[in-house]
Amino acid sequence: MSRPNFLPDPPPGPAVTAAYDEDVASDGYVNNLTRVWCWRPDVSASFQAVRAELLGDSGLSAREVAVLVAATAAARGDAYCALAWGARLAELSDEATAADVLGGADGELSGREAALAGWARQVVRDPNATTEDDVRGLRDAGLSDREVFEATTLIAFRLAFSTVNDALGARPDRQLAERVPPLVREAVTFGRPV
Repeated sequence: MSRPNFLPDPPPGPAVTAAYDEDVASDGYVNNLTRVWCWRPDVSASFQAVRAELLGDSGLSAREVAVLVAATAAARGDAYCALAWGARLAELSDEATAADVLGGADGELSGREAALAGWARQVVRDPNATTEDDVRGLRDAGLSDREVFEATTLIAFRLAFSTVNDALGARPDRQLAERVPPLVREAVTFGRPV
C-alpha cells in the first residue's frame, strides 16, 4: 500500500500527539492532511486561528462559506477539500446542490451564494483578471464590501491550504470518501485519488 502523502509521518512530540488525538476524537482516524501539517503543528494552529478569526465576526453564513470553499476546491482541482466541503455543503443544503456547486453549476443557490461561487472560480482561475465590475456584481448580489474582503481572503487561505496538501501528495482519506454523499463523491472527478 502506498503512503498517504509524499512525506513520512513527522517525528513524535506533544503537539503532533495532540493533533492526532484531536483527529481521532472528531473523525475516528488521523487525517492524511494532518500528517502533512504536523511537520509544523505551530503553523497549522496559526493557520486555523487566523481562519477562525476571519470567520468569527463575518457576515457570511455557514452555508455561504461552504459554497465558497466547495467552489474554490473544485476550481482548484483539490479532491480532498472538495470531498470534505462538498459533504459539509450537502449537510447545509442537499447533496444535489453540493454536487452541482462542485460541478460548476449554481441553479439551486441564492443570488448571494451564486455570486460567491462565481467569485471563487474567477479568483482561482485568474485573480489578475478581476475587475471593479466584478466586485460591483458582488455588491449587487447583497454582499457588503467587508464581506467581499472576507470572501476573497477565505479563497486565498483555501488556495494556500490546498496547495500545501496537493503539492505534498495528501490523498483524500478513504474514511472521508466513504461517508460523503454519493452525488458529491461522483462529482469529484479531479485531484488526487482516495
